[in-house]
Amino acid sequence: MGIIQLQVVDHSVPSDWWKKLVKHFVHAGDELEIRCWKEETAEIKQASRYGKLLEDGLEISVKGMVTDALLTELLAEAPVDKETYEKMTKYFSIRAKKETFEFSSEHYGTELYIIGISNEDFSFFSQIIAPYANCLSIYTEESD
Repeated sequence: MGIIQLQVVDHSVPSDWWKKLVKHFVHAGDELEIRCWKEETAEIKQASRYGKLLEDGLEISVKGMVTDALLTELLAEAPVDKETYEKMTKYFSIRAKKETFEFSSEHYGTELYIIGISNEDFSFFSQIIAPYANCLSIYTEESD
């Protein structure tokens, strides 16, 4: 099983690549954690539909299971807060886990960590990311 680490370096890149990766790698029934800063009240309210709220320092953690409703939301959303940079999602952090696989979208989707992926998943990832290669810093570690 392999690893992908990705960071957006050109913050004008659109979010379509992120949505395609979410659609491929995140599934209803996966373990879920969404993290928001405490002042992100609208995002916390929305995230609370998908699990239990837990305070964690300066952040609020929502733990539950990925649902079809969450996937629909993630694939349809277009974050309006683009003051600092182009966000892929309104949530500061989204983590989905299933057995030995983990998909982690950090810093509003501008950093991704995908752990435990197959060679076929690497091929899919490479096809989706190819048009944006100059906008992203990518590290991969493929399994043999």
